[in-house]
Amino acid sequence: MTSVHDFSAKMLDGRTVPLRDYNGQVLLIVNTASRCGFTPQYRDLENLYQQYRARGFAVLAFPCNQFGQQEPGSSTDIAQFCESNFHISFPLFEKIEVNGANTHPLYGFLKTAKPGLFGTQAIKWNFTKFLIDKQGQPVERYGPMQTPNSLKNAVEHYLAIA
Repeated sequence: MTSVHDFSAKMLDGRTVPLRDYNGQVLLIVNTASRCGFTPQYRDLENLYQQYRARGFAVLAFPCNQFGQQEPGSSTDIAQFCESNFHISFPLFEKIEVNGANTHPLYGFLKTAKPGLFGTQAIKWNFTKFLIDKQGQPVERYGPMQTPNSLKNAVEHYLAIA
């Protein structure tokens, strides 16, 4: 696999979506959780999505229950939580694992392409973010403390590149 576009993932409703459907778009891929101290970032992720979606930007959220069991709900629970609390309109995928033996292949690719601090590949916590260029290449990795609002300049930069 050489690009994010080589992978597919299941949406919360069970449909499998080839990520090549996002070819030509700048993406922000985020592992999320509903019961995390960073969960309010959903609001800023939605705002970022609304601000740039018409220019070819999308947020792809991948719920994960590997950090403090902070995403224990079913797909239906996750969808209802995100809609009722944050009015999320960006794509929400089925719960996945981002570390360990059952790491989703997409996250295996992302972690190899953009290791974290000191070259570590492991995702440290919920709301780790990967910025993907229009060709499906990971270009930046951000920790949970970096808010979606702090990424606006980077998003604009990659949207401006042909």
